[in-house]
Amino acid sequence: MESFDPANELELIERAAAAPYIDYPPTPAWYPTAVGLWVAAMIGTFWWWRENAVLFVGALVLLVAIEVAFVRWISKRHGALPRLGHGTPPPEITRAYQSFFVGLIVVVAAVGLIWWLGGLVAAMVAAFVLVTAGLTLYERSYALAARTVRARWA
Repeated sequence: MESFDPANELELIERAAAAPYIDYPPTPAWYPTAVGLWVAAMIGTFWWWRENAVLFVGALVLLVAIEVAFVRWISKRHGALPRLGHGTPPPEITRAYQSFFVGLIVVVAAVGLIWWLGGLVAAMVAAFVLVTAGLTLYERSYALAARTVRARWA
């Protein structure tokens, strides 16, 4: 007869819930740079804001299409992506998410200020540098958090 241990069952449930957060292939090394370029290009579309509505909208549509294609590709590659607001990530992953959102606010504020004070090209450069650096730090932080969760359950 099989015995029922609530602690073991709870651990199995926690591991299954954490799987989408910790069991996936690593993000490609080019990802932070590509996103930095994408954000800089998105800001760069504002070059045409008042000059040529067709180029402005066309560039935005192209960049959004690139993003949609990327999300589809990475979803297939990972199998299941964590979805904010669905499920409960392990505490280590929650801390990585919190750091990401604080960093996101700082980067958006810095790029906005640089755009206001230095113009569009300065904002594009700042966005590329800050987004690339920020995502690189986040990817390292997330990988460390995932390793910590896996080690805790080893």
